[in-house]
Amino acid sequence: MKKKVGIVGAAGYTGGELVRLLHFHPLVEIAFAFSRSQAGKPITAVHHDLIGDTDLKFTDVISKDIDILFLALPHGQAKTFLEENSFATETIIIDLSNDFRLKKDAGDFVYGLPEFQREKIRNAKKVANPGCFATGIQLGLLPLAKANLLKSDIHISSITGSTGAGVSLSPTTHFTWRSSNVSTYKMFDHQHLGEIGETILSLQNDFKHTINMIPYRGDFPRGIFTTIYTPFEGTTQEAKDLYKDFYRNHPFTHIAEENPDLKQVVNTNKCILYPFVKNGQIAIISIEDNLLKGASGQAVQNMNLMMGWEETTGLKLKASVF
Repeated sequence: MKKKVGIVGAAGYTGGELVRLLHFHPLVEIAFAFSRSQAGKPITAVHHDLIGDTDLKFTDVISKDIDILFLALPHGQAKTFLEENSFATETIIIDLSNDFRLKKDAGDFVYGLPEFQREKIRNAKKVANPGCFATGIQLGLLPLAKANLLKSDIHISSITGSTGAGVSLSPTTHFTWRSSNVSTYKMFDHQHLGEIGETILSLQNDFKHTINMIPYRGDFPRGIFTTIYTPFEGTTQEAKDLYKDFYRNHPFTHIAEENPDLKQVVNTNKCILYPFVKNGQIAIISIEDNLLKGASGQAVQNMNLMMGWEETTGLKLKASVF
């Protein structure tokens, strides 16, 4: 029998990706797709790509008779939602906001980066999904931190697509502003730096350096392209061997032999890493789809782990390379 799943915040970008992934997942069925703003409307009125696939409608009624709950609410609203709505103790809860990611806020939520702590996720009932930037950046740094090789400041540039800003319009998400345009924002104080720092410290507890991050808004819809560099004593081959060894048992993180491009990961749950060394510096390129590995795909990956299913179930997706 398929497990019943509820999605809260189903009309947004990440909510829409959850609807798509879970509708076609072989082991679950969507019990409800909650959205106050779209209640009563067909799912296909918002997520047009699902025409012909589902007759499901949005609802503003929460059913407690579910096995798994996904929260795809704006930041700050998930905690309030759980205070106002109680579920059975055996119900698995996966939150995609930043409400429970930091240790000071986590309570009984486990931080949900599978490549970092897969076993803890398997044994958890509640998981806080990592941020989109945080996912790609951490995957670029985990092998170095595990080997105690982060000996200096870290410098990061990361450009994201417009879907990273959410479905609500703002001046910097309009086509006329984004098209043929690039800009920075939240330089050196992006909210994802907190969770990145906590993960690094848990692997390399003597790390006392600065993580410098410059985020960019890109003129494309989805994907994150990140470059990271920091001092490194070793060769490119040694770096690649280190990364391949670290990720050898992780099905969605791959080490490229050639300099990758963003379309290799768009529409997939993959993160592709490309480490190389020159003049005493290691540079790591990290690419991911912000709505999948950076959000809803990783949430489904966490669900699979928590339910004891094959980690890749429902996530064998092909990139849109053209």
